[in-house]
Amino acid sequence: MIDTTYPLNNNNDTIQSVYESISRCTSCVLSQNRTNTVPGEGSSNSKIVFIGEAPGAKEDKLGRPFVGPSGKLLDKLLNSINLSRNDIYITNLVKCRPPNNRDPLPEEISSCRKFLDIQLNLINPRLIVSLGRHSFNKFFPNENLSKNRGHIKKWGEFHLYPVYHPAAALYNPNLKTTMLCDFNKIKDIINNSTKN
Repeated sequence: MIDTTYPLNNNNDTIQSVYESISRCTSCVLSQNRTNTVPGEGSSNSKIVFIGEAPGAKEDKLGRPFVGPSGKLLDKLLNSINLSRNDIYITNLVKCRPPNNRDPLPEEISSCRKFLDIQLNLINPRLIVSLGRHSFNKFFPNENLSKNRGHIKKWGEFHLYPVYHPAAALYNPNLKTTMLCDFNKIKDIINNSTKN
């Protein structure tokens, strides 16, 4: 569940203080070659948090999540359900770009875990949308994304909704229809949760 080895939600924790801690972090090798950290952005009062895997080259350059081709597709998917980045919070498992956009290593994910856990604790969303296999496996390490995508899973006090990463649909355009379908369910999930 949430990592309790790092103090969560102490009186001084704010989204901004988490960003500042991330900007100073040297816990893993990813800090050595970064241009910028990519802590996350959006509404800290959002009902929905989207979690990707790691920043890419454009994200590293600008210090913002999902601003490259995957981000453009994510924006279209959000627009399809009448949401924008102002309505959500978006971040990644790791806050620095892995070299050559390789997958984040387990030790890198582990080093960044405390930051993500604090972000989730501070925002306390109704729904976490995991984008891609690595993001899903942070919560459910031994489960298969393909079998679980599009279905709500309970993780502690949170509800998790796994979907494919937008990059997967860029490599395989056949997945765009699947992603649109999965995103349509997000709207229903949020509408139902506001009634309860």
